[in-house]
Amino acid sequence: MSKDLTILAIESSCDDTSAAVLVNRTVQSNIVANQDIHQKYGGVVPELASRAHQANIVPVVDAALKEANIGIMNVDAIAYTQGPGLMGSLLVGSSFSKSLSLAANCPLIPVHHMQAHVMAHFVKDDAMRTPNGPFLCLTVSGGHTQIIRVNAPMEFEVLGETIDDAAGEAFDKAAKILELPYPGGPLIDRYAKEGDPNKFTFSKPKVDGLNFSFSGLKTSILYFLRDAEQSEPGFRKRHLNDICASIQHSIVDVLMQKIEKAVIETGINKVAIAGGVSANSGLRKALEDRSSRLGWDVYIPSFQYCTDNAAMIGIVGHYAFEKGLFGDLSQGSRARMSW
Repeated sequence: MSKDLTILAIESSCDDTSAAVLVNRTVQSNIVANQDIHQKYGGVVPELASRAHQANIVPVVDAALKEANIGIMNVDAIAYTQGPGLMGSLLVGSSFSKSLSLAANCPLIPVHHMQAHVMAHFVKDDAMRTPNGPFLCLTVSGGHTQIIRVNAPMEFEVLGETIDDAAGEAFDKAAKILELPYPGGPLIDRYAKEGDPNKFTFSKPKVDGLNFSFSGLKTSILYFLRDAEQSEPGFRKRHLNDICASIQHSIVDVLMQKIEKAVIETGINKVAIAGGVSANSGLRKALEDRSSRLGWDVYIPSFQYCTDNAAMIGIVGHYAFEKGLFGDLSQGSRARMSW
């Protein structure tokens, strides 16, 4: 192994094509190409996503290498997203990574996408604090909501997870009910800043232990808006800010109740968040409130490491390389992956 460990990382699990170069855990480049084509359909269309990945992956990887000023032959390993995600999108990234590893004669490192979200906290960045284990991580993304105990880098234990819809899905489906354009989650966050979070109340599913459920909340929002529109046409538009603030408050409240329970049960008051929804201002504010009120040691990632990006894939690649955890050409992509 060279003195400086250089990882080229590729992420293609959903609708963002990303490539990053990390040297000794420091991000040298982190390029992300978004796909606007899905906006007209109100959600990600898998076939269109995979086609866009095919068009984007070569220029994105090339841009990442050029920005880092590193040639492909100087890369020590290529880390790529094996799953979970959209199968077609994953196949584009894995096939490209395997071909590139053969051409560059360097090892492959398959990466679990959700573990990478957690591991984003170990990127060496002056704008972030790196937690020491053990700590709890609330992972909240489009399709996953979990509470993870992290004992050390690459050492995880799932304490709780969603039994149906995830928090990100609750945001996106609520936005669709409100007839907001895709992606709607960030728009709910934006409108919520101008609204009253206690204006409207929605039912919150009760689930034992540290598991989550958001399907009932989504249904409650749907029925509430249906009935409100029938009695007051135009209700949705007139009260948009208050509705968004109340929806966001309800989702964040469910998340906070569970993570508070996890802190009490484990005795661990180091709490981190990860995943796309960790960019939500309401969730960040709720954690900061617990930090000042309950004395939690809170770790919030930089915005660039919240949504899907290759830097988080690369940090897993760094630690996997040090542990000798390499993959091979026979390993296939997986739409679903266990921890």
